[in-house]
Amino acid sequence: MVQNQAEVLPVAEVSQEKTLSIFELIMDGGVGGQIIMGILFLLLIVGVYIYVERFLSIKAASKEDKNFMNQIKEQISMGNIDAAKALCAKVDTPVANLIQKGVSRIGKPLDDINTAIENAGKLEIYKLEKNVSVLATISGAAPMIGFLGTVIGMIISIHEIANAGGQIDIKMLSDGLYTAMTTTVGGLIVGIISYITYNHLVVKTDKVVYQMEAKSVEFLDLLNEPM
Repeated sequence: MVQNQAEVLPVAEVSQEKTLSIFELIMDGGVGGQIIMGILFLLLIVGVYIYVERFLSIKAASKEDKNFMNQIKEQISMGNIDAAKALCAKVDTPVANLIQKGVSRIGKPLDDINTAIENAGKLEIYKLEKNVSVLATISGAAPMIGFLGTVIGMIISIHEIANAGGQIDIKMLSDGLYTAMTTTVGGLIVGIISYITYNHLVVKTDKVVYQMEAKSVEFLDLLNEPM
């Protein structure tokens, strides 16, 4: 009976597996790995903040009132230019801002009105794309920063091998290997998230730009109609 218990105990000990949390992996990577992961975490926070802020702004800018242009046409046909301007200011969207710029130029040549609308459109697009380029930068820089951590980890490992005097212990190399692997994974994760969010914002922005172009053409056609 005692012999059977002795045979069972080693099996139970072998079946136990060591697990590591993400925090432990980062902490075991040494100071170099911790610094790199700290930078990547900061970039992730900045990227998420920019995405949320821009997403909400673009979503608000993309709201479209189907009766807006009909109301503008009605006010212009009655000669109520100030009322049309007030309506544009009340709506306060990129499309409304373009129309307001065009309304304020009524009475001038169509080329001047068109130029004013185009310039206002460039300004509105600049507002929509504010800080979006930072996401593109993070999507490219994060993997490179992670690769920098990989190089640092490899240097640490080679340094440990050089100082080992021919006696290589895998435990001795663990810090460098942890740094190499965790920073690479961290950089790729941050880069992928930033890349996806950047492209999503680009698509949303293009939708608003299309709305501005369509409404600008509709407004110019409205001015060409006989009153």
